[in-house]
Amino acid sequence: MKRWQQAMLGTLLGCGALVTAGITATIGWRPVFGPDARPLTDRRFEPTPARLERGEYLVRNVAGCLFCHSDLDTSVEGLPVKAGRAGAGKNWAPEGLPWLTAPNITPDHETGAGSWTDDAIARAIREGIGHDGRALFPVMPYANYRAMSDEDLAAVITYLRSLPPVRQAQPKSEIPFPVSRLINNAPERLDAPVPPPDLGTPEKRGAYLTTLASCGDCHTPMDERGQYLKGLEFAGGNVLMHGDAREPRAAANITPSPNGIPYYNEELFLETIRTGRVRERKITDLMPWGHYRNMTDEDLKAIFAYLKTLPPVDHYVDNAMAPTRCAVCTLEHGGGERNRKKS
Repeated sequence: MKRWQQAMLGTLLGCGALVTAGITATIGWRPVFGPDARPLTDRRFEPTPARLERGEYLVRNVAGCLFCHSDLDTSVEGLPVKAGRAGAGKNWAPEGLPWLTAPNITPDHETGAGSWTDDAIARAIREGIGHDGRALFPVMPYANYRAMSDEDLAAVITYLRSLPPVRQAQPKSEIPFPVSRLINNAPERLDAPVPPPDLGTPEKRGAYLTTLASCGDCHTPMDERGQYLKGLEFAGGNVLMHGDAREPRAAANITPSPNGIPYYNEELFLETIRTGRVRERKITDLMPWGHYRNMTDEDLKAIFAYLKTLPPVDHYVDNAMAPTRCAVCTLEHGGGERNRKKS
């Protein structure tokens, strides 16, 4: 081989090594080769009356499955699911994501989940891998559902199988590049069983329920890459929307900070979730109180007990004020200009 050819080969190899090292150190190889998906098994969850009852409670009142996978009736307070549309899927254009579709999860065999195996549904719920092997966009809170116990997972799937099948074809999500590749990093395979959670105290019970309800996903501000901002957990500021039917509103600071909800007591918290009002002030329907309102008193009291344990975060959010740029979370929300970044 001539000297110039050797030099060229050496240069190419060096560049290749640099590119390989750069990808490994930054985005990793999943965006190139696909998500880390475990093979499906023939696992099946035996339906029982207890699982059906527990699954209905979780799906309708805690995990928010139907709030995301159904068309909502915007003419009614609390944004209930439209009659006959429970679980039939929806496009997320009203939420500002027109390229995202939540699929039909009713047991219709042609357009829904009727042909999906129990393990395919389980893998989607807790690991973020669709029945066709693709990575699910993480607005589906599978990172939170990883904490869902095996028994609660069985209950959820049992109830989803019981939904009236709705024949409603939904288009596939067309996630824009490069996000469509980068989200391959989000799913995580789950090979070990998930035991029942420790519900020994109200705070522990509340932590489990708050995770399944994905409260932190709405109430923790995100950066432009969709990453939650450290130190601002549950401090509000994320702007939520649902088309023209509801004016965009920022999620509230629900920490015990003076800028949060330190004045709430247990009675007021339950009243707010049940009625969508803080005394005479109505809260936004974009906070899905209409879907959480039927939780038991015990569960709502446990959630409140957990929220009281959160570190207080000084972050002013007030939807009664005009949206302005916030120096703390960098988002535009009501009262944003009142926040000052600490040096």
